[in-house]
Amino acid sequence: MTRQDFPPADAIEAAARRLLDGGLAAFPTETVYGLGADAENAAAVAGIYAAKGRPSNHPVIVHIAPDGDVGYWAAEVPPEARLLMQAFWPGPLTLILKRAAHVGAWVTGGQDSVGLRCPSHPVAQALLAAFARGKPNGQGGLAGPSANKFGQVSPTRAEHVRAEFPDEVAEGMPVLDGGAAEVGIESTIVDLSRLDQGVGPVLLRPGHVSAAQIAAVLGRPVSRPDAAAPRASGTLKAHYAPHTPLELIDDARLAQALAGTGLPAGRVALVAYADAPRATAANVQWHAVPNDPARYAQALYASLRDLDGQGYARILLQAPPRSPEWDAVNDRIGRAAAAFSLETTGL
Repeated sequence: MTRQDFPPADAIEAAARRLLDGGLAAFPTETVYGLGADAENAAAVAGIYAAKGRPSNHPVIVHIAPDGDVGYWAAEVPPEARLLMQAFWPGPLTLILKRAAHVGAWVTGGQDSVGLRCPSHPVAQALLAAFARGKPNGQGGLAGPSANKFGQVSPTRAEHVRAEFPDEVAEGMPVLDGGAAEVGIESTIVDLSRLDQGVGPVLLRPGHVSAAQIAAVLGRPVSRPDAAAPRASGTLKAHYAPHTPLELIDDARLAQALAGTGLPAGRVALVAYADAPRATAANVQWHAVPNDPARYAQALYASLRDLDGQGYARILLQAPPRSPEWDAVNDRIGRAAAAFSLETTGL
């Protein structure tokens, strides 16, 4: 973003003051917009859970400034964490570490681990710096889950946040505008909290930083989640879902839909990365998306929010390739479509 687009300094300072006073403020990151509260203030974090309708045992990620002390939040910072921080921070990578004794259960979902991230967005960094200056020990951290109702599509623009929380905005909640999110999907989450047990690193949520990149830095493979893995943000089976029923379709189902087979009454949006066909069923409207994982991820949530407001009876979304570079996108759209899948299968 350009300096002209940067929120004025007094807007950032006002948002920091509101956070220091125990209120909420929404802010941009390179991944999605976050709904922030003082991570050390139980009542403030409870305000996030209430606004989002988020289950109390679902942990939130603590965002810290580039000069913040990870050791203030973590009981120990293993060498593996240092390597990943050096390689990917500031950036879209969250590390799960053993929490320090003073870190409240209200940000950890009652677990003995804490999720930490240092965002690269300049507005997020400016807000974190202003907030930390107001803390007695200078070690401010913001609990910052995505700024949307729980389970719904994450926001990638300031206007998405305002539409999601009109009551809070009317009551004075600041929404710092940092433009469209560059990455567009939530951060990669890696569990390093169980290395002393011989477990890890474990990829809890794929994202812009890939498992292959993490493995290259650490010189060891990254495991998939196991039954004892910590709960982490955005890892429930059904998540990131629009209000309009979303059906994930393969190429055979795509051909059926184009012929008008098996469609609900009303208009249907067909979202595909393939070239538009010469003809479709009368009630099917074609929406092209980039055939590139990074550009697709950047456009995904904004596209779903846009389609959600157009009165479609259903959104049909063509499944991308099942290859490693598409893992993060496939994770998000699989969870977004899970509610429709569970409804139709009765599982």
